[in-house]
Amino acid sequence: MAKHVSAADIGLDLSQGDDQALFKWFIASFLFGKRIQQNIAVQTYRVIIEQHQRDTPRKLGNCSHRELVRMLGEGGYARYDESTATRLLKLCTKLNDEYQGKVSVIHQLSDNRADLEKRLNAFEGVGPKTVEIFMREAGPVWY
Repeated sequence: MAKHVSAADIGLDLSQGDDQALFKWFIASFLFGKRIQQNIAVQTYRVIIEQHQRDTPRKLGNCSHRELVRMLGEGGYARYDESTATRLLKLCTKLNDEYQGKVSVIHQLSDNRADLEKRLNAFEGVGPKTVEIFMREAGPVWY
């Protein structure tokens, strides 16, 4: 597998700024940003987004904690499944409550790239590595 998994590697085209694609990339970036093998993160992304069709903040946010832990386990993301499930649910809640369920609204409300990155970092479980991964692909769409 490549050193960095790109959005295209997992079947996403961000060039149009499509909200669903940006959300999927945000979830992928979240998974890639953790200390876990990339192939496991990719498999877990596929289980959640493709197999279980939890491909919007509303659909993913409506999972129970137990359902999400089970999906993470199916993908092999077992080491951090409890905390990751909690953080993914909080991420969806924040995205729905503060940004109308749209990653593009985070960009629209941001004054500049630094403000956007600060807003992304404000999501629980999102740190500098996740922001770096996300912005590597989403940044060129917006800036």
